Amino acid sequence: MTEHAPAPAAEPGPIRTVAAVIRNARGEILLVRKQASKVFIQPGGKREPGEDSLATLGRELAEELGVRLLPGAQTLGEFEDSAVNEPGRRVRAEAFLVEVEGEPVPQAEIAELAWVAPRAPFPVPVAPLSAGHIMPAVVAAAP
Repeated sequence: MTEHAPAPAAEPGPIRTVAAVIRNARGEILLVRKQASKVFIQPGGKREPGEDSLATLGRELAEELGVRLLPGAQTLGEFEDSAVNEPGRRVRAEAFLVEVEGEPVPQAEIAELAWVAPRAPFPVPVAPLSAGHIMPAVVAAAP
């Protein structure tokens, strides 16, 4: 009988998320910092079973920021980079330029908000996904 070495564990795929890009009247973009993290990311999160992207965004924005997602979201694209809150993992986000009703306030796991211009240098530590992919897509999409 031949013994077989166990198959190597499959690399987990990227963490799939949906991200919101919310701009203010000055063209700054809202970033959030989760509790126990030092890095700012786009608001948003992971889908629940059966949710589509915009339903996920609506739920996450209500839970995390107390705002309501308005109709008319614009797709910015899908981007992937290193995950800041899960070492050794990658995150892939479907990003949308959105408008919301209400004033964002940190709720649930969100500790802090920051409005930042979409070009470096940033006044706060920004995740690679936001700094290297999502923010440049916002700049490229601007009229």
